[in-house]
Amino acid sequence: MLRTLKNRFEQGYRTSAYPKTPIELPQRYRGLPKVHQKVSQEVADQCEAACPQKAIDGKNKRIDLGRCVFCGTCERISNGGFASFSRSFELGTAQRDHLFTNGTLPSLAENAKDHFKKLFGRSLQLRQVSAAGCNACEADLNVLATPFFDLARFGINFVASPRHADGIVVTGPISRNMKKALLETFDAVPSPKVVIAVGACSISGGPFHGSPEVSEGLGDLLPVDLFIPGCPPHPLTNLHALLTFFK
Repeated sequence: MLRTLKNRFEQGYRTSAYPKTPIELPQRYRGLPKVHQKVSQEVADQCEAACPQKAIDGKNKRIDLGRCVFCGTCERISNGGFASFSRSFELGTAQRDHLFTNGTLPSLAENAKDHFKKLFGRSLQLRQVSAAGCNACEADLNVLATPFFDLARFGINFVASPRHADGIVVTGPISRNMKKALLETFDAVPSPKVVIAVGACSISGGPFHGSPEVSEGLGDLLPVDLFIPGCPPHPLTNLHALLTFFK
């Protein structure tokens, strides 16, 4: 016991002061991309053709964050002429079409549903469903329970049973084999309830987009209230979206 107390005293307080204190992520982090509208159409078309996710609309010079995996190919082949990735991790949106961006996103706080804040503002219990995910999005959601992020201090927790939940958080491309389990989990959550899509796979199918074995996105199966893009989304992206949308 004395050794434990000594170790705790030496380590000090480790929980982040975010959101009261801003956090700046490392230079290598790829966040919200800025699409440069003055880039030539030729370069824009090259980036569109090279995008492994077909996330680039070269004609309108915008990127679909719901399909983007932030690989940086467009930035690299255009030497930053078409797009450059910022370190902004605030990527959550309330509507799927808001993820089509040229470098700005609508205010999530302004698009949040007020009745959700009244219902869940001080206590939000979520059931996470991994619908054939690779465990990347799942891991970065689990990190929110660690002392640094301490999601529970905001009244948000992940629970074991959908019957104890206020909503579901879905990760993965929703394979054919997981579709029934997902829908049954959703049905088991008492109303009113929320649905949150985390990661490119759940939003659009991600790298598996177009495969007959996965869905084209959670929005085709359930009414989604919150979209959190990324591959995987940074823990701060998840935290910002949850706090902004529900708090």
